[in-house]
Amino acid sequence: MNALAKTKPDVALPAISSQIWDMKYQFKDIDGSPIDLTVEDSWRRIAKALAEAEGENIRAEIEDTFYEALEDYKYLPAGRITAGAGTGRNVTLFNCFVMGTIPDSMPGIFDMLKEAALTMQQGGGIGYDFSTIRPKGVLVRGVGSDASGPLSFMDVWNAMCKTIMSAGSRRGAMMATMDCSHPDIEDFITAKKDAARLRHFNLSVLISDPFMKAVKVDGDWDLVWDGKVHKTLRARDLWNQIMQSTFDFAEPGVIFIDRINERNPLRYIETIRSTNPCGEQPLPPYGACLLGSINMARLVANPFSEEAHLDVEELNRIVAKAVRMMDNVVDVSRFALPEQEVEAKNKRRIGLGVTGVADALLMLKLTYGTEKAANQLEAWMRALQHAAYRASVELAKEKGAFPLFDADKYLESPTIRDLDQDLQDDIREYGIRNALLTSIAPTGTISLYAGNVSSGIEPVFAYSYTRKVLQKDGSRTEEEVVDYAVALYRQMFDVTDDADLPDYFVSAQTLEPLAHVRMQAAAQKWVDSSISKTINCPEDISFEDFKEVYMEAFDSGCKGCTTYRPNDITGSVLSVSGDAKNDEITTEAPLFSSSLLERTEALHGTTYKLKWPELEHAFYITVNDAVMADGSRRPFELFVNTKNIEAKMWIDALTLMITAVFRRTEDPSFVADELEGVFDARGGAFMPGKGYVKSLVAAIGGVLRQHFAGLGIMEAALPKGVKVDIEVPSAEIPDLGAKKVQRDGCPDYGNCDIIRQGGCSQCQSCAWSACS
Repeated sequence: MNALAKTKPDVALPAISSQIWDMKYQFKDIDGSPIDLTVEDSWRRIAKALAEAEGENIRAEIEDTFYEALEDYKYLPAGRITAGAGTGRNVTLFNCFVMGTIPDSMPGIFDMLKEAALTMQQGGGIGYDFSTIRPKGVLVRGVGSDASGPLSFMDVWNAMCKTIMSAGSRRGAMMATMDCSHPDIEDFITAKKDAARLRHFNLSVLISDPFMKAVKVDGDWDLVWDGKVHKTLRARDLWNQIMQSTFDFAEPGVIFIDRINERNPLRYIETIRSTNPCGEQPLPPYGACLLGSINMARLVANPFSEEAHLDVEELNRIVAKAVRMMDNVVDVSRFALPEQEVEAKNKRRIGLGVTGVADALLMLKLTYGTEKAANQLEAWMRALQHAAYRASVELAKEKGAFPLFDADKYLESPTIRDLDQDLQDDIREYGIRNALLTSIAPTGTISLYAGNVSSGIEPVFAYSYTRKVLQKDGSRTEEEVVDYAVALYRQMFDVTDDADLPDYFVSAQTLEPLAHVRMQAAAQKWVDSSISKTINCPEDISFEDFKEVYMEAFDSGCKGCTTYRPNDITGSVLSVSGDAKNDEITTEAPLFSSSLLERTEALHGTTYKLKWPELEHAFYITVNDAVMADGSRRPFELFVNTKNIEAKMWIDALTLMITAVFRRTEDPSFVADELEGVFDARGGAFMPGKGYVKSLVAAIGGVLRQHFAGLGIMEAALPKGVKVDIEVPSAEIPDLGAKKVQRDGCPDYGNCDIIRQGGCSQCQSCAWSACS
């Protein structure tokens, strides 16, 4: 036991932490039987896998060193590493990619689409700059027609992302950027005003320094393509369009792209035009980055006392181990594309960040968002940045600098010139192993897994909330999920009422927006990549005050800005009470259960007959329902019978998988949504009098929608072209009424409660994240 452990009391992990581990990170056999029996087994699996990059003579020693960093949740590799390392699965351990530059040609565009699909299939989130596609209405030479514009192709990307399920339960996430001088920028800005459009994209405008200068002096701004000015407007008018859209429906975000390129240590060999889905990793074409976080809440000694402090020596030790682990990931990970592997190994970019910052500040009795808290965060990030660069220099001495290292050019970057002189001297003499090292990512899921510490550099969202968990028999039990620092304070001072917490306990619900900006700017000074952070704004904030948030972000040195204000398009965040000392949340959303709903001897069901025009024989689709403790019904199992032998194998697979989903979630409505979106590459079929249907699978999705509507868990509307006949009537099903489903965010878990944090939509109950 180290000295730090002796000065910090232990807090029992909440039940949700073990449930997240079981659902997302525990290594299991294909039949669901566990291979990792404990979380310690998972840590050992990760440590062993990443030590494989070391020489045989030191491999065992390095493995133990890596395990020590993971122990007690001090270092938290991002979810891709935690779930995939050492499993032998064909997945990437990298969290995010920016794809290649999109050519302005039809073959080139669809080559890029294929690359995106292959990358998401292995579990990577992707970013794209759509500024390279000609604007709508411009003549396409050779075919004599007008271009449809970049947004039409973004719709194609969105449909592809909807279809592909990335590794495990992870849904693909995408970032789309567009330059503020592109002629279609106004359409891009308002694209997501339609609540059904581009739901798998985050959108950000690339904001240049000349544009911001034009905004400040009220100058004109040209929208240009191929050297030709297509439109001239006031820069402030375009800025106001961006502000109005994000005020109304939380998108697009803004990326200060010139600042990113100016401070990039690799500016001598790359130009950045996009980021990963949550914005913390600006990357060049085919750029890849892996992520991990130091859990600052675990490094505070003597919490809530006058002697409270973050153990910087321990921070330095953990950072050194984390940098080596992450550097090894570059060598042991799989890549979807050879270009990604070349890019990653030539630059060896990593993104080491922090989580639990707000909890650590609370333990020092500092109020998040104040100047004092910002100064403390800046000091911590400076220490982490220097520790990471020193560790990378030591690795360069041992293993060599990254292949594209050029000392003179690298040291010209303002980011490197800000480092201590002795560290700059060592970089010049020995080189550095990793071109960039620090980033602050959204850490919603891994923060829950680590005991519900605060996420990234975000404030505590809520001190506690009540979560209802689905049980085997369909009933639900309640459990309280408490923030880590709050739980520690309760334990140390025997506090049972959060109203009795000291005044320095503040939450996201009570902070002024500019307090968020202050914290982001403080951290950005010592982060060589960028930061994923959401600035929560009250619904009643004035438009002028809202615009000031973005201007302050630019003026204070941030590399981007993302806000969230409750609105009619994306809805509201979780409802909380107005009392900062009693911001309890109640959520009805169940987590996917790791145990099966048990089958009773007899079930009631319905059989539907579906005739697909291209096939000789009909399909008979039977859905059996289980009766819950409250008397309601929910789908339990699916059977499909047909004489069409050629369809038997995939039909069997489909029914097994859907039945498994039925038994593990209360609301399977997303299954119908997903099936209805499946295209048949050979073409769908026209059903007499009903129009075009995308595929036989889509038609089966329509059958499920009809059944779900009868149970009251989905709207009854069928997609055009789907017609079903009830072959065998079932017992009468009570009319439960339509159940409202959260469509934007949490598509895989149904009626979940969404918060906007770390630049990303996240579910507070089931830990789904749009960015993972």
